[in-house]
Amino acid sequence: MPSEFELIARYFARPDFLEPGVAMGPGDDCALLTPTPGQQLAVSVDTSVIDVHFPADAPAWAIGHRCVAVALSDLAAMGARARWCVMALTLPEADEAWLAAFAEGFHALCAAHGVALVGGDVTRGALSIAVTVHGEVPAREALKRSGGRAGDILAVSGPLGGGAGGLHAWRSGVRDLADPLLAAYLLPQPRLAAGQALRGLAHCAIDISDGLLGDLGHLCAASKLGAELDVERLPLAEGLTAALGEDAARQAALTGGDDYELLFSLPATALAGVKHRLSDLGLHLNVIGRLKESPGIGGVGIGDLPTGWQHFPGAPS
Repeated sequence: MPSEFELIARYFARPDFLEPGVAMGPGDDCALLTPTPGQQLAVSVDTSVIDVHFPADAPAWAIGHRCVAVALSDLAAMGARARWCVMALTLPEADEAWLAAFAEGFHALCAAHGVALVGGDVTRGALSIAVTVHGEVPAREALKRSGGRAGDILAVSGPLGGGAGGLHAWRSGVRDLADPLLAAYLLPQPRLAAGQALRGLAHCAIDISDGLLGDLGHLCAASKLGAELDVERLPLAEGLTAALGEDAARQAALTGGDDYELLFSLPATALAGVKHRLSDLGLHLNVIGRLKESPGIGGVGIGDLPTGWQHFPGAPS
């Protein structure tokens, strides 16, 4: 059985990948990185746990893709350019066929966004993957949750409910990743280019990981505002209504989570500019409501819906 050092060398060390800014990558106690002058570092960590964030029998390459995508999504929400990542991988056993497929999915998404894996750790235990991502954003240009202003338009970068719909599809026996809902769940796409396009125009942003209502609540709390949603204007993921029915599809869009689209606010004067920038990326700006002075989130049909996913329901906020 290969040691953890052999596994790292075989599947995760990439000496052929020479990323600017990496003075030293995997193989020593630390990576040595050189940030770009005038840029601020944006750093985030995301942990993916078996049977919590992905099914135990999901394809290994999809798990590799997904654990990077959900971490990169936080950089997208800040308007940052992704640069580097480190990974702590906990494995129940050294299954080399699984590792080869996992590494394929992991490295493919990293390469697609110019991200270098510069270090990490491999240990034994229940399958868990923690990915820490590092990005850069021009000083004082980062998108923050706290920048919203009363009267701002609320918008999202793409369709909602696909994550919840894909989980439903998996539990129903769907295994074809060509299915748009299953692909939305297992192969989310971080909106890095969209986040960078929003800089200078949007006032605040957050990625939708825990559900629209929950993440809008975080944004409103940080901006000390409330919101009014036009629920009828929510863009629903392809096939969601057919799979779940109209009411359940709308609830999935509001509370399901795992969508990894960007939720952001902008002044009406920036609407045309944002539409143009997102259109250049093949994305559509979807207006779904407004920020308001009074607290709380209103909207027809919201009622007493849960606010979104929590790992510890009932814990004090």
